[in-house]
Amino acid sequence: MVTEIFVENEEAMLTFGKQLAAELQQGAIVFLLGELGAGKTTLVRGFLRARGYKGTVKSPTFTLMEPYELDGQKIYHFDLYRLSHPDELEYMGIRDYFDNQAICFIEWPEHGAGLLPDPVLKIHILHQDCSRLLRLETSESGLRSLINKTTV
Repeated sequence: MVTEIFVENEEAMLTFGKQLAAELQQGAIVFLLGELGAGKTTLVRGFLRARGYKGTVKSPTFTLMEPYELDGQKIYHFDLYRLSHPDELEYMGIRDYFDNQAICFIEWPEHGAGLLPDPVLKIHILHQDCSRLLRLETSESGLRSLINKTTV
């Protein structure tokens, strides 16, 4: 299933992240696709805030991954932009993070092609002047209901 949602501003992107927090289950893998500055980290920030995280949420561009643990739930935010080859993921032990207990957000998943598991949700973030268009793709029935009721 594919649907599109218009996101007017940063606040609306945070709101979408909050809506996503109510729906994603442990073990979920979400691919975030879009140009630099599209709002991928802002979306993750909204998700984390909804789950109760109070600290700074920064893009893991230089660290490749930022871990969070909230009420026993592990959440990993990856940014693969700086990878020069997918095999670099093996060196960092990428498979250990996909343990069906964590929720993983992966920015620039195309840089890890062939080594990443299939996502439950792909979110393409496209610039539309000063706003964004989110193209959501999922085959998960639980997330289809999120997509059908999402408004921002």
